[in-house]
Amino acid sequence: MSQLTDSDDHVGPAPRSATPPPARPEPAGAPRTADLDELVLAAEEAEAEAVAAQAAAEAAVARARAVRLRRAAAAARSAAPTDRVGSADSPAAPAGADAAAAGEPEVATEPGPAGESAEAEAEDGAGNETAAAGEPDAPTAVVEDATPRARVVRPRQLPRVRTLVGAVAVTVLAASAAASGALVHHHRELTQANQRKAEFVEAARQGVVALTSLDFSRAGQDVQRVLDHSTGAFRDDFAGRAEDFTAVIEQSQVATAGTVHAAAVESMTEDSAVVLVAATSQVTNSAGARQEPRAWRLSVTVTREGDTIKMSKVEFVP
Repeated sequence: MSQLTDSDDHVGPAPRSATPPPARPEPAGAPRTADLDELVLAAEEAEAEAVAAQAAAEAAVARARAVRLRRAAAAARSAAPTDRVGSADSPAAPAGADAAAAGEPEVATEPGPAGESAEAEAEDGAGNETAAAGEPDAPTAVVEDATPRARVVRPRQLPRVRTLVGAVAVTVLAASAAASGALVHHHRELTQANQRKAEFVEAARQGVVALTSLDFSRAGQDVQRVLDHSTGAFRDDFAGRAEDFTAVIEQSQVATAGTVHAAAVESMTEDSAVVLVAATSQVTNSAGARQEPRAWRLSVTVTREGDTIKMSKVEFVP
């Protein structure tokens, strides 16, 4: 039998060694942390270069548009040098007036060959920077057609506009004056017509009252009053029968008192009118007894004779 040693007699776990365990070998092809940081920095640099290339491309497009606008302005000035001035006595317009009126940026100086070559070099440089970036998503600068386009500059229309405004104002004032004059004339005519109408109605009233108011005690005076309010054919006919009419009134021993209740003009001219009159007459005999009032409807034609208006025709209306 083999001899037992002290190590064999020791019961329990074996003592741990103070030496650390060996490190595991990294698998082949795994990226290190330093390499990852370098890749991230390279990606950020590439993105920054792409942004710079895009800004350079946009600047190139703006410069190309500025060149085109300068060429167009130069072509417009050379094509129509005299259209920019309204008249020989008017002051010259500012250099940027046309560009400001058209909504375009004002150009202080004309571009020369050196300026155009500088713009072309800037565009080439922007293109080289975009190509050097190597980014497929970088925008490509598109230069618009720089062919100069002639722009027609029309003369200013301020004097014509002022003349038109003045003409319109004069027309409005003339129309207002004409309208006011027409209104005044119409008002005057209406006032005169109402005045003539009132005169004709009053003359018809007085004539009918004289014709229907007769008293046997003063028959001659009443008949003469009817003649004073008459003219024309009616006066001639009434004057021919005045004596007989007076005798009949005196023999009847009655008195009549006429009253006009309404009168209106049916038709009217400058010097005559037809007036419709509604009247009544109260008959009283010599004993003082009164009879029932008699109603009369008359169509009286009145005519102006000098400064007075008199009855020229009297008709009874049923």
